[in-house]
Amino acid sequence: MSLTRAERTIIVSMWGKIAAQADTIGTETLERLFASYPQTKTYFPHFDLHPGSAHLRSHGSKVVAAVGDAVKHIDDIASALSKLSELHAYILRVDPVNFKLLSHCLLVTVASHFPADFTADTHAAWDKFLSVVTSVLTEKYR
Repeated sequence: MSLTRAERTIIVSMWGKIAAQADTIGTETLERLFASYPQTKTYFPHFDLHPGSAHLRSHGSKVVAAVGDAVKHIDDIASALSKLSELHAYILRVDPVNFKLLSHCLLVTVASHFPADFTADTHAAWDKFLSVVTSVLTEKYR
């Protein structure tokens, strides 16, 4: 699945807004993930999972930074996220369905922060982009 020029423009434009609130969006995305899909907590037994905890803020920042790397390398997402894919597949052994759940939570979080900017076209472009990211992250599982 490839992104059109128009979709890439939308993603990069929206990323500028997301990046300005990256820490907050990352933290809220993880809070939403753990509240909506509590089974995902099993991968974080050593984390304080209370809303706003230092662990959630730190890991949320890492999650959004990885999305930022994908945006910056939108023409070669696979190379940009290769090491992250290997880490999650071979070392952490994260169930690949969790990437889809996380993507959904990120979409909801972004939509709640930028309701006027999160048009149907923006939603569709970001959903497609995050599907590409998810596919890249689960590549090592195949």
